Amino acid sequence: MNARILQNPWRLLLAINAAVLVGVFVHKIQLPPYVPYIHLLVDYHFGFIKRALIGAIVALFTDKVPVWTVFALGGATWLVTLGLYARLFQKTFGFTAKTLPLFVVIAGSPFFLKNFMHTLGHFDIYGCALAIILLLMPAGSLLFVALAALFSIVLVLIHHIHLLMYVPTIITIVVIRHYLAYGIDRTGVVFGLVALLCVSLLFFAAQFLGTMPIPEADFVAYLKSRMADPSRTDLLQFSYIWYQPLAKEISDTWGRLPHNILGVPMFALLIWLHTPLLRYYANLIGALEKDTHRRVVIAALIGVSLAYLVMFAMVFDYSRWISNWAVCMFLILHAVKMLPAARETPLMPAEDQKANIFGLVLTLIPRVGIVRPF
Repeated sequence: MNARILQNPWRLLLAINAAVLVGVFVHKIQLPPYVPYIHLLVDYHFGFIKRALIGAIVALFTDKVPVWTVFALGGATWLVTLGLYARLFQKTFGFTAKTLPLFVVIAGSPFFLKNFMHTLGHFDIYGCALAIILLLMPAGSLLFVALAALFSIVLVLIHHIHLLMYVPTIITIVVIRHYLAYGIDRTGVVFGLVALLCVSLLFFAAQFLGTMPIPEADFVAYLKSRMADPSRTDLLQFSYIWYQPLAKEISDTWGRLPHNILGVPMFALLIWLHTPLLRYYANLIGALEKDTHRRVVIAALIGVSLAYLVMFAMVFDYSRWISNWAVCMFLILHAVKMLPAARETPLMPAEDQKANIFGLVLTLIPRVGIVRPF
């Protein structure tokens, strides 16, 4: 029996991943939620400002925000995302003994659900959840394009950096699932370009017009009025981000670059551990029926990656960015699988010893982190 487990350990690895997730959650709820908590306090009380949508929604239900709301809301969002991804995987690949290795490598990747657990309360996961919904719903009409634009608008209102983080992936999903699958016409192209223009204009409005219009001391006083425990002033130390111009963010990022760049070899190692998945990904693209589809997919992967490269130059949360980049690659994989293929692509073999070892290592890595690896 031990020999059989060593030869095909994927059920065991799935159970270990579940245990690791519990451990990450227990560790997370013991940490002060500095950035996530203050985002629940900020709303549109002083007019249109950036990073305020989630706080504005919370304000509809309560005047006083306890700290545990971060973990309750973040945990609920995480569970919804887990359920959505499980449904997506079932729709795309199905749950069988043959697809289990693929599911464990993706869902158990330290880039994905485990890192979302570590960053519980941050806004990244909303982009992932909305992108999954777009992968699950019918894509044959312009209503799909309109909903994708609405999702993008919501994400930019949550945090304008989503324009680089998840909006390019949403665009890729729309292009693959609607325009490539159902054809391109003038009406569809114009509609898509107008939607993209609206999202872009909103981003510039949030970035350059969404700063807090009152002195920071008054802003902090308002935030205290919304806290269930106003004595926790330590949780307000990041109030400056509603006043910080883009030039200052870039300057801080480049100032930290010599230290943060030391994590790049670790990121490269983590990506290399996904080699069995990368091999399957490449084979899946190579098996596409049409050369046009193949070229568009490759261009989209490059475009999404370039958006993250720009983000790396602007904001220094490198571990979060590389993790979300990987999640975007995982989601686009599902979109590619939905395109017509000239031949069936073999899945990752459950008995591949190299894949088993890589799967075990990925399973044991609890998360990637926020700024620097681990």
